[in-house]
Amino acid sequence: MKKLAIILIILAISLPVFAAAATEQASEANADYSSMSLDQLKAAITTVNKGKFTVATSPDFAPYEFYAIGEDGVPSLAGFDMSLAKYIADFLGLELEVIPMDFDGTIMEVQNKNVDAGMAGYSPAPERAEVMEFSSVYYTGGQSFVTTKANADKFKSLDDTNKKEVSVAAQVGSIQMGLANEFSPNADIIALSKVTDIIAELLTGKIDGAYIETVVAESYKKNYPDLEIVCDVPYEAEGSVVGVSKGNLALLEGVNRAIEQALSDGSMGEFVNEANIKASGNIIEGLLN
Repeated sequence: MKKLAIILIILAISLPVFAAAATEQASEANADYSSMSLDQLKAAITTVNKGKFTVATSPDFAPYEFYAIGEDGVPSLAGFDMSLAKYIADFLGLELEVIPMDFDGTIMEVQNKNVDAGMAGYSPAPERAEVMEFSSVYYTGGQSFVTTKANADKFKSLDDTNKKEVSVAAQVGSIQMGLANEFSPNADIIALSKVTDIIAELLTGKIDGAYIETVVAESYKKNYPDLEIVCDVPYEAEGSVVGVSKGNLALLEGVNRAIEQALSDGSMGEFVNEANIKASGNIIEGLLN
């Protein structure tokens, strides 16, 4: 009887606690963040580091993100993703913290909720929806197959990439890797962790071609005139989004409001123009040693 009484006492104490936790979770899930004022939304937002907007990025993807070298020789993160990240942080009254890493690492960090968001030229691919929330599209681009001027005549269409004797590369964990598998399944497909590695392999003749986002390929072409964009690659989900930590719907709403304002007030266009200019200058693409 004593044991039964003890169990009943424990249940009596625990059930209200569990009920309160469940009510809090339900309240979070059902909260209508879209109807909140900006001040109310700011108060509802939680981040991994209080007062900060922590973002993972992969700085080998100019003009999205890269290092621009200043007149003093010091590299600093640049690109329109980085400008937008600062805009979002300011809009929400947060301090921006950016953590550079390889591209596939950005997805893992968002999935593990070690960061608030990933900004690395993400496309809203269905498989990524399982590990992150997608913001509104803030930039629309395209996909391309890239080779060198010397090999350009070999690739009149995507069909020419789908041959056993052809070697093509794409970035690990990227949309472009999926496109390589879709359009060049018979080719020798090589996965590389950085776009800079892909460009180096192309220019040294170690691979025949690569799948790269068009605006990024155009940026590299400015710095490496031997590159040639030979084919447009069909892709239905064209556009770039911020990947927000799964379930953080308050932050997602805040990010979307910031994007909406950046698009409407012309800031996003300025970010893209500025990034393209900087990407044509003295830059570093890839992680700093």
